[in-house]
Amino acid sequence: MKKTTKKLVSLGLAAVMAASLTACGGKSDNGATTAGAAETTAAADAGAAESTAADQTAGGSFKIGGIGPITGGTAIYGQAVMNGAELAINEINAAGGIGGAQIEYNFQDDESDTEKAVNAYNTLKDWGMQMLVGTVTSAPCIAVGAESSNDNLFQLTPSGSAVDCAKFDNQFRICFSDPNQGAASAQYIGENKLATKVAIIYDSSDVYSSGIHDKFIAEAANQGFEVVADEAFTADNNTNFSVQIQKAQDASAELVFLPIYYQQASLILVQAKQMGYEPDFFGCDGLDGLLTVENFDTSLAEGIMLLTPFAADAQDDLTKNFVTTYKEKYGDIPNQFAADAYDAVYAIKAAGEKAGITPDMDASTICDKLKTAMTEVSVDGLTGLGMKWTADGEPEKAPKAVKIVDGVYNAM
Repeated sequence: MKKTTKKLVSLGLAAVMAASLTACGGKSDNGATTAGAAETTAAADAGAAESTAADQTAGGSFKIGGIGPITGGTAIYGQAVMNGAELAINEINAAGGIGGAQIEYNFQDDESDTEKAVNAYNTLKDWGMQMLVGTVTSAPCIAVGAESSNDNLFQLTPSGSAVDCAKFDNQFRICFSDPNQGAASAQYIGENKLATKVAIIYDSSDVYSSGIHDKFIAEAANQGFEVVADEAFTADNNTNFSVQIQKAQDASAELVFLPIYYQQASLILVQAKQMGYEPDFFGCDGLDGLLTVENFDTSLAEGIMLLTPFAADAQDDLTKNFVTTYKEKYGDIPNQFAADAYDAVYAIKAAGEKAGITPDMDASTICDKLKTAMTEVSVDGLTGLGMKWTADGEPEKAPKAVKIVDGVYNAM
């Protein structure tokens, strides 16, 4: 039986959005992202005007909110989620909306900060948010979850992977949880015989990294490889990794598992090269964004493997159409966060139509209906075919891995 309530992240943009966003996934400077946030607001205003006729004929529009970092060090994640959700909403509105009703969309910047995330949530509540696609990163998602649970507001996070991002019964997620990523990574390495000696470098001060690490260690014992070095760092000491790298090298690790974010991973790759250590590297979704790090020699990322549900070079029609449209609109290649958000909106559409929700329902009524409907739908998305959800908010889909070859992700 599921917990008692879930969290939510709000997005707000209007029905048929007339303006495009300039804040692309590869930008993280404040100037670029501030411009993007301004254009998001402008798009919401324009869309609201254009949706008036649709509102009159369909009895109103659904208000979906979004929260995530579009400025700061993790802006690449929030911008991708904002864009991916907007793309799906544009498509759904053009095709008739959810049960004939259009969608308004409002995305708020939280800079990956818990207090700002809660403030953003309250801003979206004041706007009239009925459902939340967010938040993007785990700590803000947990903080907002406590609020959305109290309000019984439906929250579907594209990428909040910490266990407590699905703590309450109003919370669901598109991505795998941290423990599931850890177990799946160990299984993938073992089943594909990628190495017999593995080292780990992780952030013991980060809930995301620690959650993956702990489950990876537990599962490694079943997978026919040995963890020969298990080295931690913290947020207070995350720029010099020479000690951790040296221990992995001294232990003759053939592969280094990096359940961390791409900023620290880029430093590890540079420092390992300088130390003459060239093992294979394997990471999880936090490594997505590695190729966009400013002044990073992307040749150092050649051959890196990461567990991720989306590969932009996949040849199925859904992926090809998504990548083409995304590049045309935002001038960038979408990452898994954009794909997660795109799937999240379509999951809401599927569950909403299954449940028969209408825009005149309050957020709590919609939430109660979606809690049940999410466990009854199956969605073919960018990040998985036949995706289903359990009552505790977790997705059921097959894990995938990609490898960086010639500067692009290739499905493995």
